[in-house]
Amino acid sequence: MTLADELTKLEQLHQRGALTDTEFAQAKGRLLQTPAALDSRITSINGLRRSRSDCWIGGVCGGLASFTGMDSWVWRLLFTLTLLAGGIGFVLYVLLWILVPQEDDIQQLPYSSSH
Repeated sequence: MTLADELTKLEQLHQRGALTDTEFAQAKGRLLQTPAALDSRITSINGLRRSRSDCWIGGVCGGLASFTGMDSWVWRLLFTLTLLAGGIGFVLYVLLWILVPQEDDIQQLPYSSSH
C-alpha cells in the first residue's frame, strides 16, 4: 500500500467518524514522519552519558537515571536482578560501560569565582 493510499484510507475513516480529529492528526503525523524527526530520536539517544557524580562502579546506572528520569537505584536493582537471573546484567553493564562515553568534565566542575 502506498503512502497516498494510506492517507486516503485515514481520511475516509476520519470522515466516517471512526477517528477523532486528534487520532487522525496523530496517525497522519506518523505516516508523514520526516527523516528530521528520526534524526532527533538518534540525537537524543546520542545524549546518553555515564555519570561522574552518581556512580558506584562505572557510572552506567547514574547515566541511565539521568537519561530516563528514573532513579539510579532502580537501574542498579534491575542490573542486579538480571545479574542473578543468568548473568546478562553483567554483560549489558560492561557493554554500556565500554560503549557509552562519560560526561564531560566541564559539566561537573563547580563554578569558581577565582576565574
